[in-house]
Amino acid sequence: MKKTSVASLAKQLNISKARSLEAVTKALLISAVRKEVERRNLTHAQLAKASGLPRSAVTGILSGSLQKVTIDRVLRLVEAAGLEAEVKVRRAA
Repeated sequence: MKKTSVASLAKQLNISKARSLEAVTKALLISAVRKEVERRNLTHAQLAKASGLPRSAVTGILSGSLQKVTIDRVLRLVEAAGLEAEVKVRRAA
């Protein structure tokens, strides 16, 4: 998979860097959850129960639907999969 910078994605899609960063962050977190779900052979129903989200929402999120998906919901899936997310902030260049 080709890495695209947040700034480049923002320019390509004509959106703000903040929206681009949000989309990239969600995608990275969801990818990590999907890998952990596969590794641990978790079902969407198990993940839904552990996260408190509806199973249909879990299935939608894990299938790549990012519309109307909040960071909160994604982080709930991260935690339900037994993972921890980490945020790094630095000064802009």
